[in-house]
Amino acid sequence: MSLIYLIAGEASGDAIGARLIASLRARRPELRLAGIGGPAMAAQGLASLFPMHELALMGLIEILPKLRQLRRRIAETSADIAARRPDVVVTIDSPGFTLRVLRQIAPLGIPRAHYVAPQVWAWRASRVRHYPGLWDTLLCLLPFEPEFFARHHLPARFVGHPVLESGADRGDGARFRARHALAPDAPILIVMPGSRRSEVTRLLPILAATLERIRPAVPGLIPVVPLAGPVAEAVRAATAAWPIRPILVTDPAEKYDAFAAAAAALTKSGTSTLELAMAGVPMLVAYRVNPITAAIARRTVTVRYASILNLLAETPMIPEFIQQDCTPDRLAPALQALLTDPAAARAQRAATAAALARLAPPAGRPSEAAAEAVLALIAAGATT
Repeated sequence: MSLIYLIAGEASGDAIGARLIASLRARRPELRLAGIGGPAMAAQGLASLFPMHELALMGLIEILPKLRQLRRRIAETSADIAARRPDVVVTIDSPGFTLRVLRQIAPLGIPRAHYVAPQVWAWRASRVRHYPGLWDTLLCLLPFEPEFFARHHLPARFVGHPVLESGADRGDGARFRARHALAPDAPILIVMPGSRRSEVTRLLPILAATLERIRPAVPGLIPVVPLAGPVAEAVRAATAAWPIRPILVTDPAEKYDAFAAAAAALTKSGTSTLELAMAGVPMLVAYRVNPITAAIARRTVTVRYASILNLLAETPMIPEFIQQDCTPDRLAPALQALLTDPAAARAQRAATAAALARLAPPAGRPSEAAAEAVLALIAAGATT
């Protein structure tokens, strides 16, 4: 029985890993699992080496105080892999942790796949010179990524974006309204401040002030805030004093029901934008990081947009309010227009649907394409 060692470092990677495990076991039910993951991967049978939330850090300033702990966890993970000698190691995103593990275990000769390409095509492209030898296969979510890595002689293949399997487009808006006794015409706004503490701390006050500004122009506005992972209680506490009490959603299925009922969304950049686009929810993107992290990023970022959908379309079809532009004064009029102008909402839905179509793999589902790549890596290792 083959042993697959999987490592995910945050909620999005946990979801990707869970779908990958399901697709792997559909082909090879006898597979054994080990590694690091969250609740979604645990539901698929993975017992995590340590709690995954310890790795959910972002930004230079946020990571520095945790460096010693991260180094200890890297060493612990590498030692566990050396002891178990799995048939393949699959690391999922979280490059600050996973790529360091891959480098440490390189001398073991174990086949390695990294799932979710590091976004060196977006910023700090010089980092790509450190990647040769880290993996045997790089599984890319975006269609333009394999060509970028091929230019640097790094093996990569496009497997499609896992968001296409999320179910975000299968929500029931009427069910959500009935569950919360909402009128059929009550305007619902999705508010998504992020899944990391640093994101929530910076974004929630800005988003709350934005809602307060548009309240007179959008009577009866109902904010809905999905609660994510380790920041759920922080979001719950921060929203308790909002003048418009939001509906807090914890269940993924109910989140997608809320999407189906929503008129618009105010969200951080990231996978949430893809989920919202799948559900046909017009949105604004808001994001802010530590000023020092932002100053470093300004010198190294090489792309024009923060949203993947805007990158795919090569145009700002989703308005972005990043760093100094991420203020209630700028967000409020744009959000009000999105909520009150049906033509603008329709135009964004059509544009995002076209961009989403580019995220599908050549055949099957993304998790199936990724599973085939991982099993091929095991088969290749067995013959060497």
